[in-house]
Amino acid sequence: MRVLVTGHKGYIGTVMVPMLLAEGYDVVGLDSDLYRQCTFGDVRLAVVPELIMDIRDVHRADLFGFDAIIHLAALSNDPLGDLNPQLTYEINYRATVRLARLAKKAGVRRFLFSSSCSTYGAAGDDMLTEDAAYNPVTPYGHSKVLAEQAVARLADADFSPVFLRNATAYGFSPRLRFDLVLNNLVSWAYTTGHVHLKSDGSPWRPIVHIEDISRAFIAALRAPIELIDNQAFNVGINSENYQIRDLARIVKETVPNCDVEFAADACPDKRNYRVDCSKLHNTLAAFRPQWNAAKGARQIYQAIKRNGLRLEEFEGQKYKRVDHIKYLLKSGRLDKTLRWKSPVKHALAQP
Repeated sequence: MRVLVTGHKGYIGTVMVPMLLAEGYDVVGLDSDLYRQCTFGDVRLAVVPELIMDIRDVHRADLFGFDAIIHLAALSNDPLGDLNPQLTYEINYRATVRLARLAKKAGVRRFLFSSSCSTYGAAGDDMLTEDAAYNPVTPYGHSKVLAEQAVARLADADFSPVFLRNATAYGFSPRLRFDLVLNNLVSWAYTTGHVHLKSDGSPWRPIVHIEDISRAFIAALRAPIELIDNQAFNVGINSENYQIRDLARIVKETVPNCDVEFAADACPDKRNYRVDCSKLHNTLAAFRPQWNAAKGARQIYQAIKRNGLRLEEFEGQKYKRVDHIKYLLKSGRLDKTLRWKSPVKHALAQP
């Protein structure tokens, strides 16, 4: 199967691509490479044929010959979404729908969309299945809702979308992010000796390792189309729903000589949801997750201990998506639409 992975140079993509290659898939990447300066440590990215281009600038001809598209590319996370809501909708919603339409016209049968459990938003303490109401509280979450709804309407006998609603990601990646809750807490503990909580610790959040996210996508690629056609799946593990204070406790047990502290203005986070992932596990027998929060915290701690991490790096622009975008804008490398000002290669580059 020939698979196009958008966002292949991002946080999840740099982990997913080697896993796809190991499974024998013929992989091509597509990415504007906004985070080319954000590689953590001395890590080499997997080399595959690639299109270096903005997802908004894709043409139908770029999509011919693919059996499936895994669409990861997005302005990823709530702070980045809040930076420019209009661009968040343009990239995460409109460009996603445009890509799906072009894929359908190009004869691509499978379209695996990386959605998010943030579509549930402020949902309380109940366990939410895929039938739960949307209730996003940020432009990022809302953009994912709109994209799901519009792409679902494109489904027919020749075009099969699937919506994988990822829980909050964590884990080591060559393009590591410290603006994700578990990664963030471990890094605070390592660099300052404190597990720093910005909320009061009460909100619920489902979390999932990026390798297990990748396993879910691979399981969906393997599955008969009729089993998953035009359906949504919560991606995670039921036991991996945590209150933030529970994650803080896990980090305290992982990082030596640290304590837990609350921000001076700590208050409940309006993003509060728990998700039921039974449908994914019951439908896709090939999905076998291998991580939990304690194991993931140890992985992150060992990675930053091995490579070294200073507080100024952790708090700087390199590993926080919104801060890096602000840096690229301020330095004049991106225009106001978040496109590179200097020309980039658009043709398919071979490894």
